[in-house]
Parts: sequence; C-alpha cells; structure tokens
Amino acid sequence: MAERLVIALGGNALQSGNAAPTAEAQLEVVRGTARQLAEVSARGYEMAIVHGNGPQVGRILLASETAKDVVPPMPFDVCGAMSQGYIGYHIQQALKYALAARNRNYPVVALTTQVIVDENDPAFRNPTKPIGAFYTEEEARTLEREKGYAMREDAGRGWRRVVASPLPRKIVEIGAVRLLWDHAIVITCGGGGVPVVERPNGILEGVAAVIDKDFAAELLAEEVNADALLILTEVEKVAIHFGKPNQQDLGRLSLAEAARYVEEGQFGVGSRLPKVQAAMKFVRANPGRKAIITSLDKCLDALDGKTGTVITFA
Repeated sequence: MAERLVIALGGNALQSGNAAPTAEAQLEVVRGTARQLAEVSARGYEMAIVHGNGPQVGRILLASETAKDVVPPMPFDVCGAMSQGYIGYHIQQALKYALAARNRNYPVVALTTQVIVDENDPAFRNPTKPIGAFYTEEEARTLEREKGYAMREDAGRGWRRVVASPLPRKIVEIGAVRLLWDHAIVITCGGGGVPVVERPNGILEGVAAVIDKDFAAELLAEEVNADALLILTEVEKVAIHFGKPNQQDLGRLSLAEAARYVEEGQFGVGSRLPKVQAAMKFVRANPGRKAIITSLDKCLDALDGKTGTVITFA
C-alpha cells in the first residue's frame, strides 16, 4: 500500500527573495517546486499539498485598500480565499506539467478550503499577525476608531494592522478531500485555510485571522490518516543554539526531546517553533508515525532517511 504524505510548503517554495514579488516570478519558483513534488509522486507516494500565503494575501489586501476609492475593499477572509485560488492555480498548473514530463497523467486539484476556528480562541484577544500596508500613527488611530482594527507599531517602520492566528479546529471540506484522495493530488488548506466560525444555526462566517499553515497541515494529516507529515522550509535540519558557535543540527528527535527543546526556547517563535509544535502534535496523535522537517531540495533524501529532522514518538 502506498505511503500517504501531507506536504506543507514554506514560503521559499512559492517565491524567491531575490525576485520581484510578481505573479510571473512566483510561477517560475513554483515550477521548480513542482519538479520536486512530481518526483515524490513518481516514487509512489500518495500526497496532499498545503501552502502558505503570507506575502500574497498581504499584497491582495494592500491592492484592495489602495483602490478603495474606486471599488469597495474586500474583507480579509475574501482576500485569503483569493490567495488560495491563485497560488493553487500556479501549483496545479506547474505540477500537472511536471507529472506529465514523467509520464504520469495524474489529476491535480486546488480546493478552496474553509477551516473552522474557535471564536473564543485566546489568539483573538491578542492579535499578533501583521498584514497589509504601513500607516502613520495618526492613520492607525483612525483605522482603530472607524473600522475596529487592531493596529501595532512594526519595528520602527510604521503601524500595521494585526490579526489573530487561532488554531485550526475542523476542515470544512475534509469529506471532499477524502473523496478526491484516490483520484487526484489535492492542494488544500491553502494559507492555513480560510478561517471561519460556526454559528448556532450552522452558518459559517469568515473572520479576520490567519491560521498557521503547518498546524493546518497537521490537522489534515490526522484527518486523512497520513503516514507522515512533511514540513518543507528553507533549512535542511532544525537546529538548537541557532546562529551561535555551538549550533547543533538535529537529526532524529523523540517527542520528549523535542518538548524539552521547546521548553528551553530553542526555536524561533515566528519561524521554527510552529513547525516543531505541529510535528509534535502529529506524532503525539499517531505514535507509530513520523513528522519530517527539511528543505524542499532535500525532501527526497529526507524521505529516504538520509537527512532532515525526523520527529517520532520515542
């Protein structure tokens, strides 16, 4: 039976820091990513793909706010859905071509995905995720007063809107993902999913929030009974004492060892920590399975057990 993977793509799999932030430049990077993913598929793995959307949704929001005097600005949840659409389109187009080049005529589907969050999640009381344009303090105060935005000063560069980053609770379209699994590679939970809350009458309502894509990928991996969660980022291995003379790259980690390093504060809050925490959550729920954190260009070696940070229950 083929091994099931859920693959979480980091920002470097979508855009290069050395290129202009255009759709054309993104597609070029995605084509390289697709070649790696197609090789994973060619080796017989079944997989679903989750991607981030941080810079993309910010630019969509900025464009919407800039044009507010011409067309009404879009709510943040709608901007998130738009980012799912165009990133998913790029991945499915590039991956379909890369698969065909390996004589694999296999469908690739991008699915607009809603993810339910708890409106009482503590993250809503302390929004921290910066999005959109920079403003002066005066403009920020006006937005707080008129629109109810939470605004924060951002490293001396100006003021920005911040939104919550709640934990994902339920993937609304999980039934569709399961139905599609045996027939296509599914791109789902893009950007962590469009965050929605469920009202007592069953109606779903979008909220201004950003769900961490690694936690969304972990939830997906649980829901599809994946054999492994593969989190791809810009480094080959997670390290402790990062950037110091005694930096130590980590190979295989037990859940207890990973928990100790988290407690010591070894992983950056805005970078490695959510990846390690998502990996831990998956192996805690699935003791016989594993989570791998590695770079895109080393993913095949990591799947072969040659590199990467592998987290297991014991």
